[in-house]
Amino acid sequence: MRLILLGAPGAGKGTQAMVLADKYGIPHISTGDIFRSNIKNGTELGKKAKEFIDKGMLVPDEVTISIVRDRLLQNDCTKGFILDGFPRTIPQAEYLDETLKTLNMAIDFVVNISVNDNDIIARMSGRWTCPDCGRTFHTISNPSKDGKTCDSCNAELAQREDDKKETVVSRLQTYHTNTEPLIDYYKSKGNILTIEGQKSIEGTTSDLLQVLNEFKA
Repeated sequence: MRLILLGAPGAGKGTQAMVLADKYGIPHISTGDIFRSNIKNGTELGKKAKEFIDKGMLVPDEVTISIVRDRLLQNDCTKGFILDGFPRTIPQAEYLDETLKTLNMAIDFVVNISVNDNDIIARMSGRWTCPDCGRTFHTISNPSKDGKTCDSCNAELAQREDDKKETVVSRLQTYHTNTEPLIDYYKSKGNILTIEGQKSIEGTTSDLLQVLNEFKA
């Protein structure tokens, strides 16, 4: 299965991608994870990506495309993959189509996870992370005991730049301008499915598996 997950930042693509990757035994390819790993390690790619991510902007196509192509050429992608965070623009989607054609592959399904902006702002701007152990908390749904420090290691919690409210709003504006047009792009190909992502994680997973099974049938 070769699957693309679409949706605004904070819609739950990464969480659902991990569930599907485990169920179907295929890799979850997240450009966001790749960028964050490079940022943490201080690589040249990380430095370039950080300039844009911290402002809520998309990383330029030439940077993103090169890492995705290299990832798709790895052996674990031969049986399928789940793309999360790519493509984000129509030019990227067109490039992906061309690349897959040269590899005798094609996307089977595109799933759009729909969540309204107000819910996304509440979800993302409430996230706080422990810089030492990586544990994540949320001011509403999963607060730490004192609201300031990590329950596991007592380190002071911090908020990622791309989770701050002003950055989230900027990211949503970028999504609506650049990425949302992909919904119509894939509608024209007849392989896009849309589910509501405002339920619980388990509820969204159930809906996702149901539409995939119906589409395969």
